[in-house]
Amino acid sequence: MDSATSFFLGRQPIVGRHGELVAYELLFRPASWMPAPVDDVAATAAIIERTIYDLGIEQALGGVRGLIGIPTELLMSGMIDDLPAASLGLEIMAAVKPTDELVARCAQLSRAGFVLVLSQVEELTSEHEKLLPYVRYVKADVPGMPQDRMLDILMRVKRGKMQAVAEKVETQAQYELCRDLGFDLFQGYFFARPSVLSGKAIAPSNMALVKLTCLIASDAETGALEQELKRAPDLVMRLLKMANGFAFNPTGRKITTIRDAIGVIGRQELCRLTQIMLFSRNSRLGSGADPLVQLAGLRGRMMEGLAKTFGWTTIKDNAFMVGMLSLADTLFGLPIADIAALFRLDDSLRDALCDHDGKLGHLLRIIKLTEQHGANLTWDMVAPLDEIDVTQFNRVQMEALAWSRTM
Repeated sequence: MDSATSFFLGRQPIVGRHGELVAYELLFRPASWMPAPVDDVAATAAIIERTIYDLGIEQALGGVRGLIGIPTELLMSGMIDDLPAASLGLEIMAAVKPTDELVARCAQLSRAGFVLVLSQVEELTSEHEKLLPYVRYVKADVPGMPQDRMLDILMRVKRGKMQAVAEKVETQAQYELCRDLGFDLFQGYFFARPSVLSGKAIAPSNMALVKLTCLIASDAETGALEQELKRAPDLVMRLLKMANGFAFNPTGRKITTIRDAIGVIGRQELCRLTQIMLFSRNSRLGSGADPLVQLAGLRGRMMEGLAKTFGWTTIKDNAFMVGMLSLADTLFGLPIADIAALFRLDDSLRDALCDHDGKLGHLLRIIKLTEQHGANLTWDMVAPLDEIDVTQFNRVQMEALAWSRTM
């Protein structure tokens, strides 16, 4: 496998002041077998090739803007001109010397509609002033930065009518400090590693969704599902709408009963719908804007896809459930063991969630590793088995990203 394809395409969310998803930074993650480190130009070209031409920008980004770090050599090349300006932002490292040629190129790209980002800023100097008229976002490298320097960057960014991004936010304290100082956007592993805060009561309408999920998992009779669905009328309305849609009902037969809707949709899709609604209801932002909701759905779909790829078809439905519920501790503010008891999960699902045991636990460990190790991730970390390679993994990831847009 050549270096242009031996990589993972990672995404790190960039969120607004209320936690809403604004953009993604696309990350290059090399596979461990590459014979030599890939330079910045080759790495970025590989991301562009895979994201734009092989995978499709809409599937990779889910409708929000993607930011890619662009080395100077690539920025000056004609390859950039063919990229979709409406979907991509180009990041320029603050350490790059802003020559007259570079400034002229940035002006040209700005006129062409590209969003330019000045990244890894530790201090704004007089040299940076040449680039700022063409920049929309300034990313401040906040760890270890004194507050007076943060405030200086913020003042100059606001004066230039740009937006300030706090980059490499790792902790709650860092996030709160940057938010209170006046940063507009935030990025860092703090937002990609959800943590359990305090426990909270589950609303009665949400408990109906929990019970319904348990009934489906236990293969309960359709009559029992009907009775529980009556406790969640908004779910019934969505279920009937889906059942009468072309995707599930191409003949156009009118579906008016809960029982018929269950038959048309199927238990698997009904289970997915209940879990997604649980996350959406507990989000202040709704499923489309909340990175946590998107991450839960993405985990479930990727685990299901990996189960199919490994040939573990008998556990693919449970794989989706484990992926979704792996973030339920954050959703409900309860330990994961309590979540397993609440949903009355059988031993294999509980062991996967709590201890990463068994095949389901192996899949969950793979997904978590790809999220958490960033640029240090290597293929031998996530796929010790021989049944799947990095190309197949990327294909599963892209299919899951495309599916998550339908949530």
